[in-house]
Amino acid sequence: MKLEALPKFYAPKTPNLSATAPATGGERMTITDVMAAQGFVQSKAPLGFALFLAKAGIQTPDPAIAQLADIADMFTPQCDVIHFLASDLRASVLRVLATMAYQDYARSAASVRPCECCGGEGFIDAEVFTMRAVLVGGTEIERREARESVRILCRECKGKKVISNACRCHGKGKVQDIEQGVPVWKTCERCSGRGYSRLKFSAVLAGLREVWPELKKTTAYNEVQPFFEMLVTHCHREEAAAERELREVTR
Repeated sequence: MKLEALPKFYAPKTPNLSATAPATGGERMTITDVMAAQGFVQSKAPLGFALFLAKAGIQTPDPAIAQLADIADMFTPQCDVIHFLASDLRASVLRVLATMAYQDYARSAASVRPCECCGGEGFIDAEVFTMRAVLVGGTEIERREARESVRILCRECKGKKVISNACRCHGKGKVQDIEQGVPVWKTCERCSGRGYSRLKFSAVLAGLREVWPELKKTTAYNEVQPFFEMLVTHCHREEAAAERELREVTR
């Protein structure tokens, strides 16, 4: 059994209105069996299981982020610039890094993010020039341009308030190209075959500077970014461990 099959057990099933009896074979797993298997997986790989449940929308990401922040604290000896911070500041920095690492891990071609252009409102304020005319007794006396501030539809999200994380390859990870006059498929160079765009480290840096204003850009990219990438890799590794445990207990 795969992790991706678990969300259906958290959704209410539709009633069976036909006269066909449900399968009752000994090989069929019941909901009780699945829930027991999940309890086993949660005890063996708690972080990976919490990360997957949060990514699937079954539970809030707060428990997974808290566990990831605790693990990040254990990894801080690998990043001196964070390791030697004051305890309160280090806890705040690790919380931001854990939150951003989860957001990067949870991204997919089907996920969306708030529009940066309009701030998730769907509209933006813009200044436009309109032509105004002065009429006296129905006769136009004067015509002049007037500057007005109006709200117009956001061009980036087209009023949807969110933007898809899918790459320009539409999540396929491959694009069509011409090689020696023959159409061929090649790996998308923009997303490296992932099908979606990753979280930019500039966004991580902006979040870090809210709690750590003294952080310099050079220090962030040279020392903090490798630490952040390690946390993202650890998230994927923990989910893979939870997948192995689930397959082992349900085989």
